[in-house]
Amino acid sequence: MGVTIYQVDAFTDLPYKGNPAAVCLLDKAKDEAWMQAVANENNLSETAFLTPGNDGYNLRWFTPKSEVKLCGHATLASAYILYKEKLLPLNKQARFFTLSGLLTASYHENTGFIELDFPAHSVTPCEPPRGLVESLKVKPIFIGRSDNDYLIEVASEDEVKELVPDFSRLLQVPCRGIIVTALASSNNYDFISRFFAPAVGVNEDPVTGSAHCRLAPYWEAKLKKNEFIAYQASSRGGFLQLATVGDRVRIGGKAVIVLKGEFLV
Repeated sequence: MGVTIYQVDAFTDLPYKGNPAAVCLLDKAKDEAWMQAVANENNLSETAFLTPGNDGYNLRWFTPKSEVKLCGHATLASAYILYKEKLLPLNKQARFFTLSGLLTASYHENTGFIELDFPAHSVTPCEPPRGLVESLKVKPIFIGRSDNDYLIEVASEDEVKELVPDFSRLLQVPCRGIIVTALASSNNYDFISRFFAPAVGVNEDPVTGSAHCRLAPYWEAKLKKNEFIAYQASSRGGFLQLATVGDRVRIGGKAVIVLKGEFLV
């Protein structure tokens, strides 16, 4: 018998928008080499592997190149599969045991949104490493670091949308990823961002939940409020509902299944 796999577009209610993630439902744990090979075969920014455990599911995420400690859109996709395929009642919280500890997801029937409960990450001002600003070709008004990511604020929404990174040069910057953000000029959302992660095999991630664990606290400090609508301005694009609550960030989004299949090997 093969392994059931889904492709889910997350942080959107339209197919072929948002961020695609693969979700593999396993009946027992697989070895890392197999999971990495499957993620490479899928060639999506993330493949999630769900295994039933005590009081929840064990959840791991792999890019085509490596395992990561936190992924928002593949967690949203995983929760959506559990609810949509009736593996979990809509009124029951999804519990995921991950490399980032316990993460939860809840379905809100009145809105159709799934809300993730993730850890918040603070951003500390820093000097840019060699090549960071030059590879992005932007004029920063703030540069900070949060764990293994850099966050850069620029002056305008247009600057975020129009930047064209030099990925070969950006690959030399020692980090997981680079977040570029600006205050929104539209009334439809509060701030805008893009996320680049060539070091883990993803030049530009379409919509990045984990980046918003940094962005929400950053913009909370600047805008003096704790609820946001955010837009990630990749070519696919996606919206997120955000709320900071203490040392946590609640990330809300929708999802769509676009493919269901089976791995035979």
